[in-house]
Amino acid sequence: MSAPLLWIALPFFAGVLIMLLLRERIAAWFGGGIAVFLALCALLIPIDTALLFGSTSLKIAPSVQFFGRSFELNTADGPLLAIIYGLAALWFFGTEASGTTNRFVSLGLMIVSLLTASIAVEPFLYAALLLEMAAMLVIPLLVPSYQKAGRGVVRFIIYQTLAMPFILFSGWILAGVEASPGDLGTITQSGVMLSLGFAFLFGIFPLYNWIPMLMEETSPYAAGFLLWALPTFTTIFALGFLDRYAWLRTSPQFSNAILFAGIIMVASGGVFAALQRHIGRIFGYAAITEVGMILLVMGLNTQQIVPLIFLLLIPLGLQLTVWALALSIIKRKAFSLQFSDIQGFARQYPAAVAALILAHLSMTGFPLLAGFPPRLAISQELAGQSFTAIFWVFVGMLGLLIAAIRTLAVFVMTDDESGWKLTESWVQTAMLGLGVIGLFIMGFFPQALQPLIENLPALFNRLGQ
Repeated sequence: MSAPLLWIALPFFAGVLIMLLLRERIAAWFGGGIAVFLALCALLIPIDTALLFGSTSLKIAPSVQFFGRSFELNTADGPLLAIIYGLAALWFFGTEASGTTNRFVSLGLMIVSLLTASIAVEPFLYAALLLEMAAMLVIPLLVPSYQKAGRGVVRFIIYQTLAMPFILFSGWILAGVEASPGDLGTITQSGVMLSLGFAFLFGIFPLYNWIPMLMEETSPYAAGFLLWALPTFTTIFALGFLDRYAWLRTSPQFSNAILFAGIIMVASGGVFAALQRHIGRIFGYAAITEVGMILLVMGLNTQQIVPLIFLLLIPLGLQLTVWALALSIIKRKAFSLQFSDIQGFARQYPAAVAALILAHLSMTGFPLLAGFPPRLAISQELAGQSFTAIFWVFVGMLGLLIAAIRTLAVFVMTDDESGWKLTESWVQTAMLGLGVIGLFIMGFFPQALQPLIENLPALFNRLGQ
């Protein structure tokens, strides 16, 4: 048994079988169970280390060859795989409560498997192609077979596809940079190409206009899964570039450009969220601010880049899951997610509304919620480097907070004097309750994430040094 077969091939073929054989309810539990099993294996079984079970020896080989390409997962990848499949399990278990079809679980497993392959493939530039393949699989997840793709979906796939030639061409140029590091012209060309490629992948301003469009056109749960999965693996891919090429890590111009892009994303995302009258679009702009925070950390001059980024990414997966599930429950009753159509919904769906508001507040960095510790740590790093960046981060978080207050006001605003009642099913209430408990646990006890985060810098040999 090899690690790529266990964490890449197994979930991919499990997704195919789920699509062909299983019904919706069974698919949610089966897919979530597979993700939990893979997360526990990554956490408990070291890769490339022999384990004795009585007279039987078990060893998971680190690599496998496929069509001339090597896929390799080492011991250092264990905590990362545990995080990825643990968060994926939350999304799969929530499908029944959200009312999503079994295609979500099957396609979700295949997408996560391809994205995992993107961090295992060598040469690592092939990760760009695997990211594109995962983006293609997202389309049937977002668009039912009987429905025409909307503008947001079309723009998403166009931007993801445009990113590939820029990244692949920059990789070809970077080979020349390694051969002649003093060639400023080649360095400039590769930097421009690489920046354009990741601008499309991350959806850097103004290329994120597809995100709020997507939230109006598709299922909030499927769109939320996309807004968790692709930015997470794109971030890992980008960290690989920074780790591999010294001139990227040490260039102050490149770091300042990343920092500036992050500031724009955080500030514009928060301000635009405060101006919206559609709670789905607010969700999209909140996800944009999170990408901005990730870029801010990448642009910092600190040795704590990797721990800070994963301190953001782990709560982000939980926040987006809870928020997307609450949106899906509300959308099943509301005609749309416009403010005018959801007035007074707090009386009918108190659990969904409470979970949505708490997830929203967590992404603003509200104290004692999951989003507060990473924002506090990032603010401490920014305090010694850029007061301007702190100001614009504050503007962005203030915009998100205003959006949360407006959303809460709309939910409780009604002329109907009928009493409060719990309309959510017990499954929906249980899933939302567990998610909210997780938000508070991460807020009260952020040190609980330390065992996962402390070994992640080993994935990147030179980054942060």
